Amino acid sequence: MMESQLWNWILPLLISSLLISIVAFYGFFFKPKRNSIRHDRTVSTVTSDVGSVNITGDTVADVIVVGAGVAGSALAYTLGKDKRRVHVIERDLSEPDRIVGELLQPGGYLKLLELGIEDCVEEIDAQRVYGYALFKDGKRIRLAYPLEKFHEDVSGRSFHNGRFIQRMREKAASLPNVQLEQGTVVSLLEEDGTIKGVRYKNKAGEEQTAFAALTIVCDGCFSNLRRSLCNPQVEVPSCFVGLVLENCNLPYANHGHVVLADPSPILMYPISSTEVRCLVDVPGQKVPSIANGEMKNYLKTVVAPQMPHEVYDSFIAAIDKGNIKSMPNRSMPASPYPTPGALLMGDAFNMRHPLTGGGMTVALADIVVLRNLLRPLRDLSDGASLCKYLESFYTLRKPVAATINTLANALYQVFCSSENEARNEMREACFDYLGLGGMCTSGPVSLLSGLNPRPLTLVCHFFAVAIYGVIRLLIPFPSPKRIWLGAKLISGASGIIFPIIKAEGVRQMFFPATVPAYYRAPPVKGETKCS
Repeated sequence: MMESQLWNWILPLLISSLLISIVAFYGFFFKPKRNSIRHDRTVSTVTSDVGSVNITGDTVADVIVVGAGVAGSALAYTLGKDKRRVHVIERDLSEPDRIVGELLQPGGYLKLLELGIEDCVEEIDAQRVYGYALFKDGKRIRLAYPLEKFHEDVSGRSFHNGRFIQRMREKAASLPNVQLEQGTVVSLLEEDGTIKGVRYKNKAGEEQTAFAALTIVCDGCFSNLRRSLCNPQVEVPSCFVGLVLENCNLPYANHGHVVLADPSPILMYPISSTEVRCLVDVPGQKVPSIANGEMKNYLKTVVAPQMPHEVYDSFIAAIDKGNIKSMPNRSMPASPYPTPGALLMGDAFNMRHPLTGGGMTVALADIVVLRNLLRPLRDLSDGASLCKYLESFYTLRKPVAATINTLANALYQVFCSSENEARNEMREACFDYLGLGGMCTSGPVSLLSGLNPRPLTLVCHFFAVAIYGVIRLLIPFPSPKRIWLGAKLISGASGIIFPIIKAEGVRQMFFPATVPAYYRAPPVKGETKCS
């Protein structure tokens, strides 16, 4: 009890001043780069006058949204509710069948409430999620979301991704000023450096053009348009292998479950009243073949023995049933080209490892930021001045988005087993630190849940885990070998988190108020430069 109280109050204070100094130092030397519009094969040149062009009949769009996934559908409804004319073009309007995008953190649910689309998690057999359970080497700990200060309806939600998206699409299409169309966008249309719309093939395969003052690309992780609008640096650290466990009783009802397995984590959560999603992480870009049975053998011989005994039988039954799916896990920091007439959002713009289920929270938080920026504007036609104004979007979103991104990518590295002894000590220290209770539990879980996505809180707890691991090594006898291992632990922790923070942008993440775009005011007539 005394040890727990000591760590709850003393440890974070020990490192706060050190971290503030480190972050301030990095903030001065790693400044975000400004980029100009990039021209490639996904941008076509428009030679005709496209100042006011009909989409269908006499309908003129204010905004084109490319993609109707979670981000695109929510954005279309949000802009439509603000009386904007929105044209949504989605490659496939049938119900998606995906193995990710199924867990919405409480912070994401709060954004649903803010956008007025919380009813989209109703009537799809969505399950409430109240926290996580962690398993390692026969030990288990329960981590509850800190929901005491919120309304009883606030919690995480887990569901079939396709059902949720269909509800979002129905919600958007219910507005008379939102047009939802099936089609494949081939390229963006550019005139004099400004994006004026898109070229696409409709459901019948006919090539069409659509024009709007602002084009927002939300076409997901496989986006074929993002290279026109950003500098994509996509990494694939691992793949998820997904199964559905039927009639499975999880050890902790209404909780996400994370098994710190060898070589990497296993994630489970309910997606309906009778189904549990199981995601087995496989490091690297290649997975055992599903077609020739290698995958079944891997799951049974390597993964199954590490599963909690409560779910073992259901896991084996799901393997025998088949229907095993896999998908690569991508991460990509946001690195946009400020482009007049266009904007990137969702997974087309920014990705992180899906271990923490933060993707939908980031997308919905971005939509809230963009909505608030656009609300003072009725006319979006001046693409250059709008572009300059919307540079503030990239700064205003950064503290929340970068915190969730950094947590996801860093936690994945910590949770993976390693041949490096210091890395394994960090993994063990993280598990035990989260089990201390008090601030050592509520702080990290508030970050994970999206309820308190503050960058400095993240860094403090990350290094608190590292220091906790070092002190454990030095007690009771600080031998030279243990001191050296502790030094490698601190070095390894720095090697995990600092490159991630640098990629996200230190200045925007920790000191957004020092970025000029933070104070950008709505454009007025006469402003025409996009920096």
